[in-house]
Amino acid sequence: MAKYTQEIEVDGHLIDSSILTKIFDKIMDLHGEFQVEEINIGKKKKDPSYARLSVTGKNQKHLDEILETIYREGAVSKIQKGISLKKAPKDMVMPDDFYSTTNNHTRVFHNKQWIQVENMMMDKCIVVKNNRAFCVPVRDVKKGDNIIVGESGIKITPPERPREGVNVFEFMGSSSSSERPTQHIAKKVAEDIYKTKKNGGKIVIVGGPAIVHTGAADAVAELIKLGFIDGVLAGNALAVHDIEYATLGTSLGMNVHDATLAYRGHRNHMETINAVFRAGSIANMVKTKKLTRGIMYQCVKNKIPFVLAGSIRDDGPLPDVITDVAEAQREYKKVLKDANMVIMISTMLHSIATGNMLPANVKVVVVDINQPTVTKLMDRGTWQALGIVTDVGAFLPMVLQQIKKQKKT
Repeated sequence: MAKYTQEIEVDGHLIDSSILTKIFDKIMDLHGEFQVEEINIGKKKKDPSYARLSVTGKNQKHLDEILETIYREGAVSKIQKGISLKKAPKDMVMPDDFYSTTNNHTRVFHNKQWIQVENMMMDKCIVVKNNRAFCVPVRDVKKGDNIIVGESGIKITPPERPREGVNVFEFMGSSSSSERPTQHIAKKVAEDIYKTKKNGGKIVIVGGPAIVHTGAADAVAELIKLGFIDGVLAGNALAVHDIEYATLGTSLGMNVHDATLAYRGHRNHMETINAVFRAGSIANMVKTKKLTRGIMYQCVKNKIPFVLAGSIRDDGPLPDVITDVAEAQREYKKVLKDANMVIMISTMLHSIATGNMLPANVKVVVVDINQPTVTKLMDRGTWQALGIVTDVGAFLPMVLQQIKKQKKT
């Protein structure tokens, strides 16, 4: 065996989920060498496969770089070492060489056993306490926390390719394009939403104000009313323009149904904000029957949790908006807990923020007229996101229509 060589092993659905191919590619991209020492391929679709490889670098630093890269694709060292821990020197400070997480399911080797990391998110650290491991944001790090450093003793499990038959996520081919049959995609998305709920799954919408501007607010409101949405995450703008549309018929002063400019429409969104402040909250507007329709109305009436995260550009903002970004992030995370599917609609910043909080096994659909929204989301680590580049005003009503057809069959 060459001096700078280490044996690694990997198991799981290596072939059909392309795990082994990715490991080979990473080694070659970094100009390393590998030799397959042992490989066993599962004979049936549910059978896992196993491979043992010798990986060789030009020197120890080069080998370490290769190993660190392929460990994040699911490989582990044949000779398993335990994790290394260092204490946080002070609140909100991680030790040097802290391990930065991915959004894939992760286990750590501690006290001679594999421990599942809880609350998995990307770009966080891992705190170990009482033989349990937790994914922790830097803001929640406390002085003295035992934090994993380096890459030893960590096993990542990439998600498997869906195996239950063709659905929208296989159909889309993990890419975004406007050159796709929109009606067919709407049908596939509707089928997956319906199937997720039928199986007891949880679906969360992350929405921007374009939902209202383009005329899709009624479709989203009805999806909530029919029980297909379990949480709504947004900013100030979606709530303001949804309530503006529900009470005044406009969005940013434009009549939604015919796109004409309303008389003195420029002040309608401010009038809406004032009305909510007068009521005290969105819930109070519903209670006093000042708000009788729309997305926010359906959330209140159906006890669907919603979180509105503030930004520096907000007018008002509404009394329900959380202006502390750290607190808003925590509230987003509560709504996202145990989500099976997240639908992100026309909001780049909130989509990227939400993507950072999701484990990789959560299905993510991004619908936006702007293709860079999807690209940026994937570039920032939410690689499982699948994009539909289309007008949400046309697409969401089609999805609703297809869901209603599913309910009748």
